[in-house]
Amino acid sequence: MIIGVPKEIKKDEGRVSLTPAGVHHMVEGGHTVLIEADAGLASGLENHVYEEQGARIVSRDEVFAGAELVVKVKEPLPEEYELLREGQILYTYLHLAPARELTEALLRRKIIAIAYETVQNGNGSLPLLIPMSEVAGRMSIHEGAKCLERENGGRGILLGGVPGVDPGHVVIIGGGVVGANAAKMAIGNGATVTLLDVNLQRLRYLDDIHGARLRTLMSNRINMQDALKSADLVIGAVLIPGARAPRLITHDMIGFMKTGSVIVDVGIDQGGIAETSRPTTHSDPTFVVDGVVHYCVANMPGAVSRTSTFALTNATFPYARELADKGVLRALRENPALRLGLNIFKGHVTHPAVANALKMDYVDPETLLH
Repeated sequence: MIIGVPKEIKKDEGRVSLTPAGVHHMVEGGHTVLIEADAGLASGLENHVYEEQGARIVSRDEVFAGAELVVKVKEPLPEEYELLREGQILYTYLHLAPARELTEALLRRKIIAIAYETVQNGNGSLPLLIPMSEVAGRMSIHEGAKCLERENGGRGILLGGVPGVDPGHVVIIGGGVVGANAAKMAIGNGATVTLLDVNLQRLRYLDDIHGARLRTLMSNRINMQDALKSADLVIGAVLIPGARAPRLITHDMIGFMKTGSVIVDVGIDQGGIAETSRPTTHSDPTFVVDGVVHYCVANMPGAVSRTSTFALTNATFPYARELADKGVLRALRENPALRLGLNIFKGHVTHPAVANALKMDYVDPETLLH
């Protein structure tokens, strides 16, 4: 199979979808790898290190024109839509639930689109989302702490405090991978930490790990309002695979928060959990609503591109190799986790959560994979 790796063009995105080690294994397996010139540069991977492993360095147009399998990090942008061709396999983060225009473009191009974020194991885990959720969860505390500084619009709070001065209060909404990693970092920084989730078993697990250092609460409107009133930093860390993030923080709740407090809405890729959230970029990461600073960068791990590239490709490569070795139809038939990643198949929406979010017809992929 011919695998194509384009350079990411999303603003402030420095990750690349294949490492030189990945190229080596693909070429060793008899496949051809086309890498767009300088695709890995922002992750410290120069063209020659790919060439040394057998890749061909080509132009963007040559990548899309020649590849049977296009491996990316982020969703295609409008200038890339027309480069996709019928029957081509696109393997990347897509986050289609809040993205009607992108979904319609992929349907129109009749491609096969597999989304990292909906590949799901039998135990419900999301193996291709976990590494970036780990990065984003840890980053959320760093970025939130910076936003709390006075010159960045915050309350002038040092999260860990100092002897004789109270530490900052971090409220984490969601106890999954993002929330657990955010809690670990916030506790390590010496903050007072409250975590809310609807899953009592998850709360028990996190309580067992952190003990008295973490306050856990069942997530409901009353508990959330009370937590928001005392919060200095709020981390939005709720995800429903393939679906739009639930709007748990309403605009009126923002009014309960202290002036200069901060929301880091990690789920902004899926629409965000606050009604007041909208996507931002690393070069212009924040805005203020009713005195509350909002950090809503849609590709947080892109800021630590080298770490993120290697963490992501550790997880995504085995599936890419399976697609290349077996062909897309056989790979999807034989691997249920990969089949759950299938969002679009030649003009059909094949993930129920995406179809439901966008009010589009859903087609069971089992009926298409002949």
